[in-house]
Amino acid sequence: MSEQIFELKGNLFTLSVLHLFSADTALLSKQLDEKIAQAPKFFAGAPIVINLSDVQDEALDFSFLKSMLSGLSLNPVGVCNGSQEQNESAKAAGLSVLNYSQDVKGATAKQQTNTSIVEKTVHLPAQVINGTVRSGQQVYAKDRDLIVIGAVSHGAEVISDGNVHIYGTLRGRAIAGAKGYNEANIFCQKLEAELVSINGSYWISDSLQGEHWGSAVQIQQKNDSLEISALVKG
Repeated sequence: MSEQIFELKGNLFTLSVLHLFSADTALLSKQLDEKIAQAPKFFAGAPIVINLSDVQDEALDFSFLKSMLSGLSLNPVGVCNGSQEQNESAKAAGLSVLNYSQDVKGATAKQQTNTSIVEKTVHLPAQVINGTVRSGQQVYAKDRDLIVIGAVSHGAEVISDGNVHIYGTLRGRAIAGAKGYNEANIFCQKLEAELVSINGSYWISDSLQGEHWGSAVQIQQKNDSLEISALVKG
């Protein structure tokens, strides 16, 4: 019997959801292009699921939609909450049909559910990284806080479902509250980040280069935006 050379099992990966409120693909392309231009490295190659819950009665050219998203350096992998006809058209275009229950009316309840889950599971012991997270590396702390005893280099990315603590310089990207935990924080000893994000709200480097640039900071989400304050408050 030959040696088994693979393992196939279920796993959980973070996917971005593109929730369509209109079937106007020309306007979608324009607005997406403007959005992606704010943080091109953050979105490059991002796997995208297209939520069709608000356009179930609309006709969509999924081959064109897939091509358009790929042209924006996104990676469309599937659709959710579509009609039976839309699902068949999506599959014909090479997109998967995924089970994803969130819609606009249920978004608040979904967020509250996610928050309560993370609040319970974030009490797992924190994941600790001793040393620098180097360019090209990605670290994900699932259902817990992440502590980096060192720096996060340019081109590196640290992600946590809870809080992110960096006892060094943050030069790369830091993402906290990845599953929807809006009370997550990012703490770092020196802020020089390419991007910071909490629960989907994000700022890129140009927006960060103000009063607290190069300082020890605490970053929180307030009113669907981010708030930065000095880590040591006098």
